[in-house]
Amino acid sequence: MTTNIGRLEQIIRTIADTCVEQEGYFSDLDSVVGDGDFGYSLARGFEKLIEQWDTLPKESASAFLQSVALCLSSRIGGTSGPIWGTAFLRAGTAVKGVDELKIQDVVAMLRAAIAGIKARGGAEVGDKTLLDALVPMTDNVEDLSTSGSQTREIAVSAAKTARHAADAASVLVARRGRASYSGERSVGVPDPGAVAIAVLAERIAESWS
Repeated sequence: MTTNIGRLEQIIRTIADTCVEQEGYFSDLDSVVGDGDFGYSLARGFEKLIEQWDTLPKESASAFLQSVALCLSSRIGGTSGPIWGTAFLRAGTAVKGVDELKIQDVVAMLRAAIAGIKARGGAEVGDKTLLDALVPMTDNVEDLSTSGSQTREIAVSAAKTARHAADAASVLVARRGRASYSGERSVGVPDPGAVAIAVLAERIAESWS
């Protein structure tokens, strides 16, 4: 199974449009035990990306993703900027020199993004962050990558896995970010980062043809 740069562009554009559209929702989630700026920060970063869309290099997946990373890092405020910027940067590095993306390359990009997020933010699965949805989702994609599943099947399954994992993360105690200051009060509160991963995965699955 392969995908081309055009498909990657579609995925990133879906992520950008969704983050802008869901600004209020993501910020509301963050305001419960956080500082309420998560949605605002993401929206501003992806707005800038959309503004620069036609100027982004698209000759390779690596160059494209690294440009996305640079744009987001320069505009997203707070802790989200370095985290999301690093994720896209590491993903781009993982496919340097790859002309045609295969599902194994997609898994490599996701794994590299996860490693970057962990290194930059110091979080692990169970700390109640976006990793609690991103890691199970990636595991699911990797499991299906060897089963002969079609791309849409994988996208739909990944979205369901991300949503289930994000919901399950609500019972955790936050150990990273502003929410960690709330301690036990964070139990039962959805993590905005994990929910964002679920929403983005669902939008990608919906837009897949």
